[in-house]
Amino acid sequence: MTIENAPEPVIADRTTFEAELAELRTREKAHTRAGDAIAAARRRLPVVEVDPTTPLIGANGPVPLIDTFEGRHQLITYYFMWHHGRPAPEQCEGCTWNNTQLDELSYVHSRDITYAVFCQGPYEESRRYHDFMNWTMPWYSAQDSLETLLVGRQIGMMHVVCYLRRGDRVFETYWTNGRGVEAVDINYRLIDLTIFGRQEPWEDSPEGWPRNQWETDPSVVDVHPFRTNGRPIAHWSRIHAGRSDDLS
Repeated sequence: MTIENAPEPVIADRTTFEAELAELRTREKAHTRAGDAIAAARRRLPVVEVDPTTPLIGANGPVPLIDTFEGRHQLITYYFMWHHGRPAPEQCEGCTWNNTQLDELSYVHSRDITYAVFCQGPYEESRRYHDFMNWTMPWYSAQDSLETLLVGRQIGMMHVVCYLRRGDRVFETYWTNGRGVEAVDINYRLIDLTIFGRQEPWEDSPEGWPRNQWETDPSVVDVHPFRTNGRPIAHWSRIHAGRSDDLS
């Protein structure tokens, strides 16, 4: 089912539409207040100390974790999944989707926060992917320190982890993975506002609404929420601009 041949939605007059929207707005406001309460609880979590000298690899070689703060007191890191030795089209489409949305970082910088990607693969290979995507955020390889940095968590899965620097000490303050990484995803937030939503099989939508079939129909080999024509969606503008995605 596509948008073009989807069933017609219920059509109402303006008064009915506004009345039902007002009911929904009450639920939206409650959702916003609940989110505020969760954020308040997040600010009250205890923290755990981590080794500030934990090594990563950056543009100039080895760098300790504390230096990735770039002098700021807070650090948000995205642990980027990596398929070592695989070409650009086979790299993580979800991580690509998320980080393509993070070009302007001055707003987080204004709150004394650095955002950086900690790639779970080797630096040179993954940095070429960073350059192909024309990203500007700080990029490090955490490959050799994942057991230390992600202690007790699944290596090879996307994570967002937050840290605090107090002098020469570093503390982990929060982490999330799975759908929790949607915190960096403005596209889904916008798509969720539309009548057809994400068009994904798990969504509760009216009968006949368009759905992406990548999970429910194995015969559909090139349909994926983050891919089109065999590549992460954001690749195509780079390819059309003549950029090389050779990671070798």
